[in-house]
Amino acid sequence: MSFNIGLSGLFAANKQLDVTGNNIANVATTGFKSSRAEFEDVYSATRLGTGSKTVGNGVRLANVSQQFSQGDVSNTGNVLDMGIQGNGFFVLSNNGSLTYTRAGTFKTDKDGYVTNSDGTARLQGYGVDSNGKIINGVLTDLRIDTSNLAPKSTSSVSSTINLDSTSPVIDQTVAANAFDPSKTATFTKSFSTPIYDTQGNQHTMDQYMVKTGANTWDTYTLIDNRNPDGSDPTAAATPPVASTMTFDSSGKLVSVSTPPGPVISSDLKISNWTPGTVTNGVWAANGASADPAGVTIAMANTTQFNADTARSIPSQNGYATGQITNLTIDGSGVLLANFSNNQTKAIGQISLASFTNEQGLQPVGGTSWKETYASGIPGYDAPQTGTLGSLVSNSLEESNVNLTNELVDLIKAQSNYQANAKTISTQSTIMQTIIQMT
Repeated sequence: MSFNIGLSGLFAANKQLDVTGNNIANVATTGFKSSRAEFEDVYSATRLGTGSKTVGNGVRLANVSQQFSQGDVSNTGNVLDMGIQGNGFFVLSNNGSLTYTRAGTFKTDKDGYVTNSDGTARLQGYGVDSNGKIINGVLTDLRIDTSNLAPKSTSSVSSTINLDSTSPVIDQTVAANAFDPSKTATFTKSFSTPIYDTQGNQHTMDQYMVKTGANTWDTYTLIDNRNPDGSDPTAAATPPVASTMTFDSSGKLVSVSTPPGPVISSDLKISNWTPGTVTNGVWAANGASADPAGVTIAMANTTQFNADTARSIPSQNGYATGQITNLTIDGSGVLLANFSNNQTKAIGQISLASFTNEQGLQPVGGTSWKETYASGIPGYDAPQTGTLGSLVSNSLEESNVNLTNELVDLIKAQSNYQANAKTISTQSTIMQTIIQMT
């Protein structure tokens, strides 16, 4: 019996050494989770129980459990290096076979798909529609699309403008004061805004403000120094059309009216713009078109106060063709592509998996696990949702192995091995004594 007890102790100590050695070997492995050898004693029981004087029959390995505690997250400077701060696992697919990992060392393959470090499995997440909206619920292979961002034509322009109430009135009934964009004396102030046609060509939209009365201003809108239809604004046959802004006694905008009839509104609408270019003084259409909805210029934030005539930085929703310049990943796992035209577009979102019983996961190597019946089925969602942790881009989660504790465990396991070997040696000596007595 003592031989068996000693042998079970040697086996247990050897397993403890194996587990400790494996932890130490992986102290620098990204996303590695340390293991712990768990033992239980063994009793030889009769049919009616063990009784009160039964001696144990040794020890056996009950389980090797993994410790899913958080590892340190350190910066690497590589945007596709990602660490999870909190609960959850990255989801990887190898031709439909799913594995789960905490190792966030990712890269792109020749087709732009985000893969693990050896390129055998693709990172899973949520795709986006044509407008950059995340499509939640369906996992897909995440891919970084490096194609150009198509241009978008301008359909709206907005800004905050103040018109100085003390500016002198310009009497346009006098021929010399008739509006002429080339003569600064015929307008009070001008503002320029870049806008874009359907091919992404940039054009300059100029708004000329002319004070015509105590509480009235005319505004002339030209594009590339031409009327929206491309005609010459200085030609007698095609003078620009003015829109009239009316303010109340407190300096707030009341209405904007544009011929042929007054319209109580706070917007200007350009619906007849034909994009073109001027070469050697000759204007010609460039083959593009304006936004089908026209260009709406929001004037609601226009005031007439006793302050300098000025405008805030305008905003407009058009842009030229853009090439991807860099990638950023936020804490919720959204992949944001930044383009050369100053646009930012979501191209996907990383998904994380959670399990009811993480201890039930089956290690499959490569710092990865597979689900089992014991682990339960995975739940998928975006980072920072529910109990899932957040993503830290440009960073990696280090191994959670505590090297000091492992070295102490190594000494303890060695002592246990020596002590169990001593029980076998002692039992052998006793056996030899008994044999000599006989």
